[in-house]
Amino acid sequence: MRLLKNLPEIFDSFSEARKNGFISAKELKDKNIPLVGTFCTYMPQEIAMAAGAVVVSLCSTSDETIGEAERDLPRNLCPLIKSSYGFAKTDKCPYFYFSDIIVGETTCDGKKKMYEYLGEFKPVHVMQLPNCQKGEKSFELWKSEIVRLKEKLEEFFEVKISEDKIKEAIILKNMERQGLKDFYSLGKLNPPALSGTDILKVVYGATFKFDKEQCIEEVRSITEKVKREYEEGKRLDSKPRILITGCPIGGATEKVVKAIEDNGAYVVAFENCTVSKANDLLVDENKDVFDALAEKYLSIGCSCMSPNPNRLESIGRIIEEYKIDGVVDVILQACHTYAVETLSIKRFTNDKFNIPYMAIETDYSQSDIAQLNTRMTAFIEML
Repeated sequence: MRLLKNLPEIFDSFSEARKNGFISAKELKDKNIPLVGTFCTYMPQEIAMAAGAVVVSLCSTSDETIGEAERDLPRNLCPLIKSSYGFAKTDKCPYFYFSDIIVGETTCDGKKKMYEYLGEFKPVHVMQLPNCQKGEKSFELWKSEIVRLKEKLEEFFEVKISEDKIKEAIILKNMERQGLKDFYSLGKLNPPALSGTDILKVVYGATFKFDKEQCIEEVRSITEKVKREYEEGKRLDSKPRILITGCPIGGATEKVVKAIEDNGAYVVAFENCTVSKANDLLVDENKDVFDALAEKYLSIGCSCMSPNPNRLESIGRIIEEYKIDGVVDVILQACHTYAVETLSIKRFTNDKFNIPYMAIETDYSQSDIAQLNTRMTAFIEML
């Protein structure tokens, strides 16, 4: 019997969190609670939290508004950018509508230019991210950008953001990260306790639950229940174990996870912004708050960094800890840094771990589902 059938109602609340969050966002605005919209894991949420604001992800993962976006933007642009811009332009995203200010970052050239256009709809603040994680100059630049963000939000919301408030936010956000990490680490169980689809629904859905204390408690509860039922013998069949890496996963890109799991394997780990990139590393609670935030966020292993050893370290650790049989690298069309980096990831997984690797280029449409199924069938049969 599949464990999913015995999970509590809380599980469904995570899978529906993005849709239900629209109502929560309106309720927050009715209470005059500020909303800060963001597009990236690099954005230090603790600064906005210390200002009394709620942070909401604006990355859109649907092709619903891409046609409208392509009236202004190139067709051969990343679907995440086109979708996000399209929802902003058409006013079809309640999260964008209710956001008071947008905080962007210079992770890619397409998003940098998109922020210029988004400024026509909302106030936008862009953080200037260094191109390299190593070195004192990169660290000092990012630290100064975090301080600049604090000053911008203080001015915009007419509040004072104290270091004590930032520290409180760091502690709370760390609790959330640790709770999510404990949950998705259930993927280490062999045979699996949950499918990758189930894991992704909870972690992705958690980003749209705005009461963090409640979200933390819910995640802990579901983790304990899964462990308890696993010990009682309720577990999935043994199948090849897949790690997904690459571009952000969620929404329309869940079709890749489905193609893997419909064709004979389980996704047990996600090395993406949605999962491990955001949550694996905690903020040091014993350091100066700005030093600690700069250190944590600058350590994210994104392909926008050159070189990018932190991503290789993360992938290697996951392969060993989760007993991975194969790696699938998901690349959104026109995401050049991740596309170019596929060579180094392939070499790393093949040469160091002798693990089969496959790169998948996709977008938010459903037109490639048959091709995905064909390729995944062949890849999993090889495993």
